[in-house]
Amino acid sequence: MRINRSLRLGIGAVALMLAATTAACGGGSDKTALDNAKDGKLTVGIKFDQPGLGLRNKDGSYSGFDVEVAKYVAGKLGVKPENITFKESPSGQRETLIENGQVDYIVATYSINDARKQKVDFAGPYYVAGQSLLVKADNNGINGPDDLKGKKVCSVKGSTPAQNIEKNYPGTQLQTNDTYSLCLEGLQAGSYDAVTTDDIILAGYAAQSAGTFKVVGKPFTTENYGIGLKKGDKELRNKVNDAIEAMIADGSWKKAFDSTVGASGYQAPTPPTVNRY
Repeated sequence: MRINRSLRLGIGAVALMLAATTAACGGGSDKTALDNAKDGKLTVGIKFDQPGLGLRNKDGSYSGFDVEVAKYVAGKLGVKPENITFKESPSGQRETLIENGQVDYIVATYSINDARKQKVDFAGPYYVAGQSLLVKADNNGINGPDDLKGKKVCSVKGSTPAQNIEKNYPGTQLQTNDTYSLCLEGLQAGSYDAVTTDDIILAGYAAQSAGTFKVVGKPFTTENYGIGLKKGDKELRNKVNDAIEAMIADGSWKKAFDSTVGASGYQAPTPPTVNRY
């Protein structure tokens, strides 16, 4: 069947329009985090379910040590707190959120390790934690990781604590969920014997439900919390490292810790030294 010239031209024009539209939609924004900061706004990844660290409150506000660190860094980049959009960043999604440009940086109890550094860059550390265990207050049978054989232990998918249990304590019945709040619900219901993650996170949960849970044993890992950034953005990494050092030096770090995690009775440790990776 022959197509007349006018129809051919019409089809060609539609094809060009569709191609242009597809390119525009698929390309996304080329703006960097620093470009966004210059525009006076940032999107920052945090946890929404970690009391004392990163918590979305019932009134829609956000609180916690990570939140305060995120705000301080944003301030040093020239962005006011009210112009920060906080985005929930579950452990298993953090690299993807950074790689896809859905967040400018992440402050979410994000342990620095070699595997993650293949995909993202880190500034920091801004805090050093250690993995520990949370059990019901009346549980006296678990006092450390050596007591976990045959026990049901919950952690979060993609988290360093989950990977550590799987690798180093193979007799443990590891269960994973998308969030720690689901692990807490299971612990309270008796579905799990313990929840494992970093001591500072567990301290917040124990304080939130006083008399229900307790943190047991000594920390059995060292977790350096870093601020996750787009891989290769050296300028941003240097500026964020500068901000962390300034926060520690001017007393804002200690003040932020005492007003958040410290409210649970957890004492502030010595601030870490920034390692410019």
